[in-house]
Amino acid sequence: MDWTGIFWLLFLVFSIWPMLKQQNIEKARLRLVRTFEEKRGSRLITLIHRQEAISLLGVPISRYINIEDSEQVLRAIRLTPDDMPLDIVLHTPGGLVLASEQIAHALTRHKAKVTVFIPHYAMSGGTMIALAADEIVMDCNAVLGPVDPQLGQYPAASILEVVKQKKINRIDDNTLILADMAQKAMKQVEEFLTTLLLNKLSPVEAGQLAHTLTEGRWTHDYPITCDKLAAMNLPVNPDLPPEIYDLMELYPQPAQRRPSVQYIPVPYSHQDAKKSR
Repeated sequence: MDWTGIFWLLFLVFSIWPMLKQQNIEKARLRLVRTFEEKRGSRLITLIHRQEAISLLGVPISRYINIEDSEQVLRAIRLTPDDMPLDIVLHTPGGLVLASEQIAHALTRHKAKVTVFIPHYAMSGGTMIALAADEIVMDCNAVLGPVDPQLGQYPAASILEVVKQKKINRIDDNTLILADMAQKAMKQVEEFLTTLLLNKLSPVEAGQLAHTLTEGRWTHDYPITCDKLAAMNLPVNPDLPPEIYDLMELYPQPAQRRPSVQYIPVPYSHQDAKKSR
């Protein structure tokens, strides 16, 4: 028996199998996207960031909105006729302000209706993109988040607060420079957000809400629910199409040795619950 040949055969099989599986998932995604587009007469763009694992090493890496994302989204918008609606699926922790602003600005310039679908969360830069849409469709348990700028690992609002609280002669030059950048960043983001909100709110309401979302009154991961958005006079449609949930299933998280969440993946009725007793 040629054990060396068997070893290399198994190695080849285990190397190719993940690639084939990924190709099948990609085909399923494209079929579902095309079906959804035909149903709504729109172009569907997905901006979905999951934690992914590097091949072979299995090291998890985090994804976020970057310049490559903005380039691809802007290209998709250019390929879309002015009279064709745009649908965006958002699932992201946020990312670069520049990339998020580019996407949001491009969406506001599109002449046909823009709808954003949020199945789970769209934080920070994702919230900025959502506010650029004509309609926000969210799962009833989905959330948006504050849009306060971050400078490295620190919130801009916190840097300014440190400068206010401490005596000026006890603050080093680096902190003063950060404070100057923080003040400019907060002003720029607030002004941009105000312009986005003018298509939904009055100028006074838009300015007030932009200030609320950017001033740093909450932590950066604070969840803004559908009820809180309604209290802010931001209309949200809770009727998320079932195709969006199906599409999210085709963006799986990397496999783990032991699942942290487990359940029987079928819908239950009251009769099923009684049978299990």
